[in-house]
Amino acid sequence: MKILYVHERFGALAGAEANAYITAEQLGLRGHEIGILHGPGTGKNEEGWHRVFPSSFALGDSPAAATRQALADFRPDVVYVHKMADLDVIETLVASGTPLVRMVHDHDIYCMRSYKYNVFTREICTRAASLYCATACGACVVRNRDGGFPLKWVSYGDKKREIALNRRFDRMVVVTTYMRDELLNNGFDGDRIEIHAPVPRMGEEGLRSGFSDRNLILYAGQIIRGKGVDVLLEALAKVESPFECIILGDGNHREHCQQLSERLGLSDRVHFRGFIPQEELKAYYRDCSVVALSSVWPEPIATIGLEVMRYALPVVAFDAGGIKDWLIDGHNGYLVPWMDRTAYARRIDELLRDKEKARQLGRNGFELVSERYDFDGYIGDLEGMFGRVVAGRGHHAVPEVREVRERVRV
Repeated sequence: MKILYVHERFGALAGAEANAYITAEQLGLRGHEIGILHGPGTGKNEEGWHRVFPSSFALGDSPAAATRQALADFRPDVVYVHKMADLDVIETLVASGTPLVRMVHDHDIYCMRSYKYNVFTREICTRAASLYCATACGACVVRNRDGGFPLKWVSYGDKKREIALNRRFDRMVVVTTYMRDELLNNGFDGDRIEIHAPVPRMGEEGLRSGFSDRNLILYAGQIIRGKGVDVLLEALAKVESPFECIILGDGNHREHCQQLSERLGLSDRVHFRGFIPQEELKAYYRDCSVVALSSVWPEPIATIGLEVMRYALPVVAFDAGGIKDWLIDGHNGYLVPWMDRTAYARRIDELLRDKEKARQLGRNGFELVSERYDFDGYIGDLEGMFGRVVAGRGHHAVPEVREVRERVRV
């Protein structure tokens, strides 16, 4: 098949980019012809992206025209859209009549704030997109992460139009049952939703922790408010066992968390090491006793959990979003009630005191991830889905562009 990826960036950056890159690479190795329609470059591993995507088309200053040109030049059998908020691009794709698949990485499609929780109370939102978002939630005004003025306007009408356009896709690919339910809640057709969890590659064979008396707790991820590192620190202040915690990663909440760590008297036990390359993580896995996942926003899946299970490490996490799809309470770690710092500390204490239990939960996690999350199987499942979409495209014909515009007018 000829598969055209569509993504807002070109190059390495975060999880969405990693997923696009690795799936395209593997599909290319299986003989499929891969191209990409993309936004600006990230400046990271762009050379590798050019290798994986031999045919590339930049959106430039005229996204709709660039989209039409890419479709005409590449003539894909199927288009695989990752993160793309430009509605002119999406509308052009829908109007083209080409089979369309959308990978839903996060909540951007149906949440005006994009993270599905209250910015003040941090309470997780369970509502579908509605006028409530634009009024009571105040989600029309959000933080501007693109530089310049600190706030920007988000159109409720555009969000409803985006949802309507995405409902026209042949398949919506989600990573957990939680994400599937979010789409259903927003009026998507359940028959067009498939769950394909992004599977990390196998870990280094034989690498296991020694679960030493160092009692090392590891956090690896972004340090932004939704990741709850501040809540993790408040929980660690309640842990009774001796421990050392390494915080790996960076973000705009790091300085606040470092100051909080000092105020809580944790400076001698909690160390912020910043971002480190993937290969260097293994040194920490060798001595880790428990991996802390402290997200308080509704995680689509939190793939770090799947990764550390490859190394037979137990995980303690808050019950937020799609984490419960892979973290089974008491089997491969502990799923703690949302924001319950006392319960979180108690579970950490339990694993630090009982290393044999920690080892057993880690072994259970390794067996679970090996059986349920097979990398070759994941790529094969995507390949099969694309084949079904292409073969069955006539059953879900997309209306002409004028009809689409009429249906999505708000």
